[in-house]
Amino acid sequence: MPTDADQTSEDVRSRILDAAEALLRRHGPDKLAVTDVARALSMSHANVYRYFGSKTDLFQQLVRRWLGRLEAPLAAIAAEDGPAADRLTRWALTLHRQKREKVSADPEMFAAFDKAADRAGGGPVEAHLDALRDQLRIILEDGAAEGRWPGVGPTSAQDVFTALSPFSHPAVVLADGAADRSEQLRRVVRLLDAGLAAG
Repeated sequence: MPTDADQTSEDVRSRILDAAEALLRRHGPDKLAVTDVARALSMSHANVYRYFGSKTDLFQQLVRRWLGRLEAPLAAIAAEDGPAADRLTRWALTLHRQKREKVSADPEMFAAFDKAADRAGGGPVEAHLDALRDQLRIILEDGAAEGRWPGVGPTSAQDVFTALSPFSHPAVVLADGAADRSEQLRRVVRLLDAGLAAG
């Protein structure tokens, strides 16, 4: 196994996060201890604290990385060329599908990360929500520039995000048993499209 001296700081941080994620999957957030992460990597817990200042910091970075995996394909849709209405539909459906797949494939891990997000505090979750709203803002502003959505204003991204949240909020997805609500979501997006077009 390579030593820390053979690796960059980012390599070591990534290894620590990988180990913490594996332990989170196995034991849940209540039993995730920095000493266990260090033991899994054959390093001292003091060395873990060189890269993460506290257990809370470790939780925050772990949750941030997990949420970042959700954001990447959505950011790609927001940045595409093409009709804004089509991108809004695909963006909403992709977010819904991702949350459903995470619950369906590994409900225990989804629940563990949801609980870990609570432990991590508002920082990573708020950053994630801000990123999603920013993606929506890009799509909506493009729609306004196309002349399709003259109703787009300063609060539109938040309003659209609120309207779509029942299809992606973790508590709702868990309560639904990861049910596929894509058709209902398409109808909601059509209503949003019509409302924004009406100004």
